[in-house]
Amino acid sequence: MELFSHEDYLACVRTTRQVEIGEGKITLKGPYRPQAFQPPAPDVLETETVWSFPDRGEWATHSGNYRGNWSPYIPRNLILRFTQPGDVVLDQMVGGGTTLIECKLLGRTGIGVDINRDAVIVARDRLFFEHMRPPDWPPESPIDTYVGDCRKLDKVPSNWVDLIATHPPYAGIVLYSQGRVIGDLSSLKLRDYFANMRLAALEALRVLKPGKHCAILVGDTRRRLHYVPISHRVLQVFLDVGFILREDIIKLQWKTKTTRERWRGERSFYKIAHEHLFIFRKPSEEDDLPEFKNSMKWWSNSLLEDGQEPTPRT
Repeated sequence: MELFSHEDYLACVRTTRQVEIGEGKITLKGPYRPQAFQPPAPDVLETETVWSFPDRGEWATHSGNYRGNWSPYIPRNLILRFTQPGDVVLDQMVGGGTTLIECKLLGRTGIGVDINRDAVIVARDRLFFEHMRPPDWPPESPIDTYVGDCRKLDKVPSNWVDLIATHPPYAGIVLYSQGRVIGDLSSLKLRDYFANMRLAALEALRVLKPGKHCAILVGDTRRRLHYVPISHRVLQVFLDVGFILREDIIKLQWKTKTTRERWRGERSFYKIAHEHLFIFRKPSEEDDLPEFKNSMKWWSNSLLEDGQEPTPRT
């Protein structure tokens, strides 16, 4: 991990005001002067396991022009529910910085990591905004960004993070670095992708404090007209390394560019219109783990009562 500071960002924009992300270019416009710094109902949290945000959210510097980024309503809900002001929030695949913007607004200490330097530049650009902080808001906390690998968070101490909130790329739907960055998860075949997501899950487990939460949003795809359950395989990876599943939230998708352009008209299958937001918890010493066995790693006999063998069919 290499620290990429606000000063590093300023040095970059002295020579260029654009970076290439995926198949497009993003213009760097900081410093910003937003008109709004929170959603219309800032303290309203989701209460059910289906989330839907037709309005993606455009307060502060949030923008939908970073392909595949998640709605700011998601990290906002996670931060408000699972952390307190000053707590450490990590996004180990930070992309355009949506999670970090919410950390800045909500007074959390933010850490953003991305293997793609251009993504980190965008994140720093969107953190560069001026605002008058209302007196009832918690004080602003530090926000650090790094060019680094989610599989090796060497600058993050063990048992130090209060919440991980991240949205990884998957299935090559958006090739963020277009092959320019070695190790970019968005460029991997699925077999390699799951193997590398296991390394990312192990690092997440290491840096998270016992009893704290790791939230990851993952979607699925189709190959040869058949459903490819990427999210469920990622779920299995996180359970295998030792996490406990706290929540499985269905997040409905709106205005998806790839689905809209690729699958126009009537088809012989259903268009995928949801993603899974898995919220995992790291076990703590106080946990009686057998009490959570049905929310943990799936063993081959996990559905059997008291170790009974299945009855053969005749």
